[in-house]
Amino acid sequence: MKKLIAYVSGRVQQAGYRSKIVTIANALNVKGFIQNLPDGRVKVIAEGEEANLEKFANALKINNVIIDVTNLEIEYFGANGEYEDFYKLVGKGETDERLDRGAKYLKELVEVARDGIGRMDKGFDRMDKGFDRMDKGFDRMDKGFGELGHKMDMMLDKQDVVIEEVRGVRYDLKQYMESRFDRIEGEIGEIKGALREQGII
Repeated sequence: MKKLIAYVSGRVQQAGYRSKIVTIANALNVKGFIQNLPDGRVKVIAEGEEANLEKFANALKINNVIIDVTNLEIEYFGANGEYEDFYKLVGKGETDERLDRGAKYLKELVEVARDGIGRMDKGFDRMDKGFDRMDKGFDRMDKGFGELGHKMDMMLDKQDVVIEEVRGVRYDLKQYMESRFDRIEGEIGEIKGALREQGII
């Protein structure tokens, strides 16, 4: 069993650092405590099996978007087994201050959410109006297609009439041309006969 005392500097207060370290300590079966110091650092005292304590010491250096450990001073001593658990020491008024700050942040989140939902409702209203306009447009299109279909039916009916009329005209023209050709042939035959009688051909 060994004991370490560490002083951690950087962005480690009011960033969730202590809670993170408590979780790590419990996972490694390390006992002791962690507390904020007035100078902005965090103090850690921990006891445990040497291998676990070494892993714990390495885990103290956390760097992410919220927590940024810039310096770590560690000293090792012999353990005396005075701790039964690993816990976070909280300064006087710290819990009340954190609760007040948490309530303020929660209130801001609620306001932001309410504002966002209000904007979403307005957006949905605009979408509904847009869909109504689209529905009216589709109705007009349906009416237009209906009228177009009716006009096409009328055109097809007229086309049938026109086709029948064209067929009739073609038949009449054919009859007329045949009778005309017959008459012309007859006249040509008469002319030929007259020319023969006169000895011209």
